[in-house]
Amino acid sequence: MLAVLALLLGLLMLLHAKIPNWIGGLGSLVETFLPWFGLFIPGLLARALWRRSASAVAALLLPAMVWLNLFGGLLSDKSHSGSDLTVASHNVGADNPDPVGTARTLAASGADVLALEELTQQARGTYERELVKAYPYHRVQGTVGLWSKLPLSDTQPVDIKMDYGPLADTKPVDIKMAYNRALRTTVATDHGPLTVYVAHLGSVRVNPRAGFWTDSRDRNARALGEAIAAEQNERVVLLGDLNGTTDDRALADITSQLHSAQDAAGDGFGFTWPAKFPVARIDQILVRGVKPESSWSLPATGSDHLPVAAGISW
Repeated sequence: MLAVLALLLGLLMLLHAKIPNWIGGLGSLVETFLPWFGLFIPGLLARALWRRSASAVAALLLPAMVWLNLFGGLLSDKSHSGSDLTVASHNVGADNPDPVGTARTLAASGADVLALEELTQQARGTYERELVKAYPYHRVQGTVGLWSKLPLSDTQPVDIKMDYGPLADTKPVDIKMAYNRALRTTVATDHGPLTVYVAHLGSVRVNPRAGFWTDSRDRNARALGEAIAAEQNERVVLLGDLNGTTDDRALADITSQLHSAQDAAGDGFGFTWPAKFPVARIDQILVRGVKPESSWSLPATGSDHLPVAAGISW
């Protein structure tokens, strides 16, 4: 039985992309927490050694090798010192009880470009006042914004299909813009224009009837992927809360075009949510056309997400 469990564990991780999503979003749910399946390996190993089962120990080689192939590269520190530009992103949380402290923590990070998600109308003024000294340039579209030490231009909302359905086209633009959750802008750097996208994809839910409900998030991801595919600038950075990990197939339209700064230049998994005990990295910094030099998490704020940052070079 131990050997069978070990083989099933290995096959589940090896063939996770084959797990159907039509069964209550099971495939995406498994992929969200895929690294944590490795915790079953030492438990099964201890049981196998206690039972003196050579077959179970041998069978555990499969899940161990699969897990190391998937995530072993994240166990080492791949960061390098120095970078041309530091970018950061934070879902500041609509219910954040301390926006002033959050803004000051982010300003102290030294980031050159700072993206904020889940901005409320009530807190927006607070962030603008607290960040203006460090970041003279900023743009806000709906509930997302970008603060920068460098000039910004050509800022525009990105339609990620948040408002979807028969009545969507009948709503006034100002109403729809109030809850827009993605923008595109151009940052003027010493190395030329850098296109920056800021996005906050739809939330996901786990409930007994629908299982892992991801309809809104998945629709947003496809629309954002289309926008990035149409982008003319080769140098692109995406900052935001994508409500999904880079292992999740639902983000394939995005991750097939951009790669993770954490995977390329981070130290560890870089989990960001929930802030008190992070179990998944759903806050992402994804790039193309630039080189990630380092990636890390910033200190916790009043939000339920951890801020993330990365150093990039040309």
